[in-house]
Amino acid sequence: MIMNNFKSKISLALLLISGAFMSSCSESFLDVSSKTEPNSENYYKTESQALRALYGCYDGWRQVSSNPGAYSFLMASSIMSDECYGGAGVGDGYGAQLIDRFDKAAAPSEMNVFEQEWKVYYAGVFRCNTLIVSDPNIAWEDETNHTRIMGECRALRALLYFDMVRLWGNIPLFTEPSNDNKEQADPQDVYALIFDDLRYAIDHIEADDNLGENNYGRITKYAAEALFARAYLFYSGYYGAEPVYSDGTSINRQEALAAVEDVIAQGKYELVSDFKNLWPAASLVPVKGSTGWDQEKSTYAGDYNSEVILAQNFTPTQNYDGDNDANRWLVNLGMRNINASPYGKGWGIATLTPSYFRQFFDARDVRRTASAIDLAAEGVTSVSDYNSGYKDWREYTGLNFKKYTPLVFDNGLPATNPDGTADFMINNAQPWVIVRYADVLLMAAELGSPNANEYLNRIRSRAGLPHAEANKQNILDERARELAYEGIRYWDLLRQGVEVMADAVVRSGGTVQNGGKNAEIAYDKAKIIATKGLSQIPANQISLSHGVLKQNPGW
Repeated sequence: MIMNNFKSKISLALLLISGAFMSSCSESFLDVSSKTEPNSENYYKTESQALRALYGCYDGWRQVSSNPGAYSFLMASSIMSDECYGGAGVGDGYGAQLIDRFDKAAAPSEMNVFEQEWKVYYAGVFRCNTLIVSDPNIAWEDETNHTRIMGECRALRALLYFDMVRLWGNIPLFTEPSNDNKEQADPQDVYALIFDDLRYAIDHIEADDNLGENNYGRITKYAAEALFARAYLFYSGYYGAEPVYSDGTSINRQEALAAVEDVIAQGKYELVSDFKNLWPAASLVPVKGSTGWDQEKSTYAGDYNSEVILAQNFTPTQNYDGDNDANRWLVNLGMRNINASPYGKGWGIATLTPSYFRQFFDARDVRRTASAIDLAAEGVTSVSDYNSGYKDWREYTGLNFKKYTPLVFDNGLPATNPDGTADFMINNAQPWVIVRYADVLLMAAELGSPNANEYLNRIRSRAGLPHAEANKQNILDERARELAYEGIRYWDLLRQGVEVMADAVVRSGGTVQNGGKNAEIAYDKAKIIATKGLSQIPANQISLSHGVLKQNPGW
């Protein structure tokens, strides 16, 4: 995507397509066995083969966002929170509304809304498990390479399971490649594996391994430490107990704090000086009358910048023949069929709620204009495409994603490549930033760092806000402002308790326009609470399991 520094996306990303040889996902339950040669029975013998397999594991993780049939975790998390409504077009299905309302009555025909996610996540786990169990059979040439490769692989497995267990709660747990029809595991056991894997990555990936632009998108020791703290905060909050490793050893707050304090102490990351420079649409300036961007006037810090600790990386080379390596969620988040340079058209899913925007952003806060597109304030309502898009938009609020949005040149061509000739739907490649340094500072403050006030106020100072005391509520409110629309807010709400989450979602209801006509969005708090904040397991997966899988409560 042309909002990059342009020199090199991670070379890894160009190799990830090699992972396609490892597994595929058929219609039978969790059938993710290899269909092509070479396969896992005659492969994974040498270090170079192991590295190639690791690239396939990264690709398996990326497929959760690049698979054309899947909601991305980012998009689903935003819709479930108080940040967004379901949105989409007036003639579209109501899957986004089902996710938003926590109510199957919102879309009775959408009982398989997360079908692709279920398949793609387990296919990714299958790839990781295949490499992990092959470890003893690989002729490793260098022990540092050995531990780094296996550390990255186990961290990827942890990432996949962390998304799944938060989304569905009750899931089968596989620690080796298998297509067995397994019952759902106790969530504590899934989290034990997540913490085991992250601890392994922390202990085995060397401190400076995978740093640098050429490794952008690969997991470092510091990314694993940040994810460890994130998982601790969610588990201890949602379940009201300390998590444990698989050997039963308890994990306490001090261990989680030590992980993020190490990230801070090592000095490998720092806040980008101007918040808007983190986001392509907030910082890029089009050249009038041409199909290019004025790079001298652009202030974008680049995909690889000092604040990114972990990002899910993409390339703009996706096609309609099965190569899935771009992000497929970006076009979904774009304004419904409206081109208003630099903002490009999309499908209008996940419209922003006015209540959240008003609650957390005031005029002093520079994140207000960097995080969200206010269509009226920015003149979008006057462009020629506006009326047709507005009349085809469900749950329109006049607010849209800016952190993540397609871009379009001033002449209307999509900015998915330098000359505007690439597909606006499938060739977007803006990375999804999984962990930023700002998040690490706020997690450390929340976990009780003696430097909590300093960490909180670094964030507030950059945003143009006065200093505040680092108490729990102030920290959580700052997370709501700083990390808005990044797929984090819902989980921050849910870990405070299902009722806290439900109250916030209910408060976000209000007036929208469906095809230009007023409509009201309201939520049933009791139904939300009945789900415990978990999503429905795809009904067809329950059928394919012959009833071994059980549907989550409330669905």
